[in-house]
Amino acid sequence: MSLIDNRDQARRLARAIVSDVAIYNREKVEEGIKNDNIFEVLGEQLAEGREHFNSRVTEEIAASNVFDIAVVDVLIKRAGKIESFIW
Repeated sequence: MSLIDNRDQARRLARAIVSDVAIYNREKVEEGIKNDNIFEVLGEQLAEGREHFNSRVTEEIAASNVFDIAVVDVLIKRAGKIESFIW
């Protein structure tokens, strides 16, 4: 399998991976947003997602912030409707 070297394709992959993390861990997402510890609560799942992402993209893209931006866009921004003192 060839590695993804296109930033747009890498963004789509990152967003899909983070979306899966959010879908399969809805309760943890809610808990993490409510308690302002989302990265601790989902640390293992996000690390696994990042590892998968890095295995599918070039080193240059893996070293960029593409995955981190997907985490913010997909996990944090979409969670804005969850009651939390952080908003």
